[in-house]
Amino acid sequence: LLIGVAGLLAVGWSLGPFLYMTAVSLSGSVDFAAVAAPGGYTLDNYHTILAGKTLHFLDYLRNSILISAASALGAVLIAGLAAYALTRLPLPGTDYILFAVLALSMLPPISIIGYLFRLMTGLGWINTYPALILPYIGWTVPLSLWILVSYFRQVPRELDRAAMVDGCSHWQTLWRVIFPVVLPALFSTAILAFIFAFNEFLFALMLTTDHQARTVPVGIALFQGAHGLTPWGQIMAASVVATLPVVVITLVFQRHIIQGLTRGAVRG
Repeated sequence: LLIGVAGLLAVGWSLGPFLYMTAVSLSGSVDFAAVAAPGGYTLDNYHTILAGKTLHFLDYLRNSILISAASALGAVLIAGLAAYALTRLPLPGTDYILFAVLALSMLPPISIIGYLFRLMTGLGWINTYPALILPYIGWTVPLSLWILVSYFRQVPRELDRAAMVDGCSHWQTLWRVIFPVVLPALFSTAILAFIFAFNEFLFALMLTTDHQARTVPVGIALFQGAHGLTPWGQIMAASVVATLPVVVITLVFQRHIIQGLTRGAVRG
């Protein structure tokens, strides 16, 4: 009974905000606290954000998906190569390298945004995809590296030796043997990197100027209502739609995510 009650509380705690957000998005009222209009629920808010050309919501959503996907792929690729090197090659001070990477990742984003803005301005990249993809890759590599290193260390070195005996080089061993084995971990790490990039706000706010490269979090934050009113229904509708890509990706790759976070590579 206690386990069931605790489970229901956990589910309610997790889904409660999403359900409330959905109720407000279906309401015709402009009041944030009103989850239903006097006339009932309506889809007008969804029609406004999806069909309205002045809000550019679909442009924001497209930008977020493309930028987050590219950032996740880049971060996982770099972290995967680094994790293989730190766990397989005879490098001195691998633990110190990991802690140095972790220490650098603890710097708050606001501490480097000024220098990053000057860099992107000098490169002429303001309001472009690379202006966000490169910082996102750099910011998610430490987390990806720590996850993959812990997983790579569980892969038996006998696999490497067997591949070497068969004539494989380090690159061939990595691509043909190790990467297929750690595929669940790569998927789970990519999902986490995607979610981080998808939800990031500060870099997207400072390094973009319009809907050509602006992402969903900034786009939603800049929604403006007539006569100073905040269009809570449209904001919540946009937030509901913005969560769908992450939900779909998680459902599709759920098996890989669970395996990557809970199991080792080989069971003896």
